[in-house]
Amino acid sequence: MKKDLKLKNIFYVLLLLVLVQCSDGNNKAYIEKIQNAEFFQNAMQNLTDIVVYDIFSPPVASRVYLYPTIAAYEVMALKYPEKYNSLVGQIKELNPIPKPSSDKVDYHLASLFAFNTVGKTLIFSEDKMELFQENFNSKLKELDVPRRVVKASEAYGSAVAASILDWASKDMYNQTRTYPKYTIKEEDQFWKPTPPDYMDGIEPHWKEIRTMVIDSSNQFTPKEPFPFDLTEGSPFQKQLMEVFEVTNQLNEEQVEIAKFWDCNPYVTHHRGHAMFATKKITPGGHWIGITAIATRQAQSTFDETINAYANVSIALFDGFISCWDEKWDTLIVRPETLINQYYDEEWLPLLQTPPFPEYTSGHSVISRAAAVTLTDLYGDDFAFTDTTELLYGLPERKYNSFIHASEEAAISRLYGGIHYMMAIEEGVNQGHAVGSYVVENLQTMKKADSPN
Repeated sequence: MKKDLKLKNIFYVLLLLVLVQCSDGNNKAYIEKIQNAEFFQNAMQNLTDIVVYDIFSPPVASRVYLYPTIAAYEVMALKYPEKYNSLVGQIKELNPIPKPSSDKVDYHLASLFAFNTVGKTLIFSEDKMELFQENFNSKLKELDVPRRVVKASEAYGSAVAASILDWASKDMYNQTRTYPKYTIKEEDQFWKPTPPDYMDGIEPHWKEIRTMVIDSSNQFTPKEPFPFDLTEGSPFQKQLMEVFEVTNQLNEEQVEIAKFWDCNPYVTHHRGHAMFATKKITPGGHWIGITAIATRQAQSTFDETINAYANVSIALFDGFISCWDEKWDTLIVRPETLINQYYDEEWLPLLQTPPFPEYTSGHSVISRAAAVTLTDLYGDDFAFTDTTELLYGLPERKYNSFIHASEEAAISRLYGGIHYMMAIEEGVNQGHAVGSYVVENLQTMKKADSPN
């Protein structure tokens, strides 16, 4: 009897193992589906939608993109050590992420869970991230992903997120929330809040934020701006008059370029006693959108897509810190202020002037930094159609390369009436220096590999 019972138990155990293996075999189809790059593309688009909804300023938005992407990247680097280098030792103060304690973890799922968990902590509208996660979990059920795989992957993603968030908490962001606002200087040469809302200057202490790859916020200091001088014919006065004259005779193409690259996250409109606002993508968000276009066009895999986003988000983040250091050091007054005061009090720029100092041009800096990074990944002649602004009511535009797009982004600020050419030209140089430094000093992919 005991022998028969023992044999029966062994039989049931073996039968259970066979059933589990058969079940896993039937579910293997889910693996290719969850490794589809569109899963990560959708997660990134959801984050962008929330960034727009929550109206994050351009520098802060770059931080919101940075940390979730690094969390996802580090999981992929652990999954594919033969293909990717960890960012530990390459970016400031990053510690290794924990390793999974379960063999049921799917690294691709874990990277998505880590991305969403970190992102949820950095935004305001947590309910929107939770809804996205609920829909994501429903999709996993539709794909018949084993529950134990989902559970283990989610737990590991949470552990990675906790590690990344602990590191993020030490970047001086929280401390700078308590620092004093900028005190307006009365002299004409210094930046003043601009119409129509005369908002306080955004992030005057952003240079205190920990950089990722560049050594410091002022490592790539541009040339000194022309000294303030409104004497007719002086270099500074010529810069000012160029803005005035160009904007007074814009052609249709120049208007279209200016509006396409506006990327002002919060534009107010005043109609009599009524006021309403429109929300738009940030400048960094636009280049995150271009990264989405490039990775899809190049048919990048799941991990290659994350790699591209990681490189671009790091370049954007360091670019904003570098640019904001210069802005709040030089405190150059905006064209709108001087033109209204000395030449034409009725003049308005085509675009609403952003609430921070003029020199250097943020669009010029971060666009070139991102373009240099994408060029390193996908080549010098990567032609593409930029559809990023379709969601915001603007038509698509075509570019011969990433550098071409960055050049148009830069000159758009002159057409918009919000930057002098010196800020645009030096901004491009500054951004190129930042982007080149990131490319030279950040090695994510093993040299034998390429995302193409």
